[in-house]
Amino acid sequence: MHHSHEPSRRAFVRTAAVSTVAMTALGRAAPALARATPAASPAPVTRTPAANDRMQLAIIGFGKRAHELHGGFLDDDGIEIVSIADVAAARAKEGVRLVNERRKKDVCSVVASWRDIVANPAIDAVIVATPDHWHAEPAIAAAMAGKHVYCEKPLSLTISEGRAIADAARKAQIRFQTGSQQRSEFDYNFVRAAEAVRNGRIGRIKRITIGVGESPIPCDLPEEPCPADIDWDGWLGQAPFHPFNHELCPIGMHGHYPKWRNYREYCNGGLADMGAHHFDIAQWALGMDMSGPVAVIPPADGAKTGLRFVYANGVEMIHGGPTDCTFIGTEGTIECSRGHIRSYKGEDPKAADDAKFIEPVRGNEKALPRNSSHIADFLAAIREGRDPICTAETGHRTATICQLCNIGYELRKPLNWDPAAERFTGAGADAANALTTRAVRKHR
Repeated sequence: MHHSHEPSRRAFVRTAAVSTVAMTALGRAAPALARATPAASPAPVTRTPAANDRMQLAIIGFGKRAHELHGGFLDDDGIEIVSIADVAAARAKEGVRLVNERRKKDVCSVVASWRDIVANPAIDAVIVATPDHWHAEPAIAAAMAGKHVYCEKPLSLTISEGRAIADAARKAQIRFQTGSQQRSEFDYNFVRAAEAVRNGRIGRIKRITIGVGESPIPCDLPEEPCPADIDWDGWLGQAPFHPFNHELCPIGMHGHYPKWRNYREYCNGGLADMGAHHFDIAQWALGMDMSGPVAVIPPADGAKTGLRFVYANGVEMIHGGPTDCTFIGTEGTIECSRGHIRSYKGEDPKAADDAKFIEPVRGNEKALPRNSSHIADFLAAIREGRDPICTAETGHRTATICQLCNIGYELRKPLNWDPAAERFTGAGADAANALTTRAVRKHR
């Protein structure tokens, strides 16, 4: 077993160039990454640990979500978390303390910057658990450096950013898991629902309703003094400058989900926060992991829910519903959430349960995977040389749904979307396409 190594000067210089390319890609249309990547770095060589060697992992961003995740990685005796970086020194230190306490030895240390993690050739994989606006740059740089990536959801802040992440992961041929863990967990409720839909149990799907929150609002938090151990410019990253406020970046380790999730500068609101889970299941059930809808139709009355997506086959998906995911077919309905799954004939939720729609697969029906956990699937994918259940491409396509939804609410007019070209077409296309990317603030 070995501890984290000091990155060589050559590796660091190469990674700095990769990081610059990654950052630049965020403010451009997707093809820019394809042009820029080969010149930035030689083709990455993904490190394969020897059979008796522990896989070396590092965490970028140690807030509440990383606090929840890290134990699942440490449940696997074949991995070691060796480095943690966070813009708040107290959080990085607490992460290191927890890892070393669990392993009962000093295996993990604080590093000054996520770029040092990417530059370290001994690290095999990274966990990106930053706020959403900080997913793309480290995820792209890590992939380009040949490291496997587990990235929290929603995958990206903009559609062009998501495309850049997915392209980088594909080009580098690394294993990439997006943290939409409903595909793997929650008593397989969502797996059973997706399986039933794919197997035609409730007939032809007519519509799907998705119960998630609303679009984000502009950040209006007041200025507060910034603690000395928080790198505020580092927290802001590509986002426009806004003065420090602890609601965005909590002081020290915390046990809550911070309110940056409400503000459009850093994320896509409650709509995307849970939409990255529930829209993901709808896309999965429809077999749309590589595609998406063709029309975005916001409500005419200015409501904050009720936007409709239309797929090429006529299926409608509606933002807003009585539970997480409701699939309505010509023969019956399936409702599912993290805590329940039920099915019944017809469309009336008052109808008596009819479990035949969600019985186990039989005969020639398609069975979906039952993972022991989302983390376990990611680690197995690395070891087995296969894709995990929620790749960068899949995570990008789900994040795109959320971003299309916000664009629809912002422009308030029906829009046509081409999921192959990932561009709006027809009336209103110019204004909508302008919202598929954002300016990137220069930052360290």
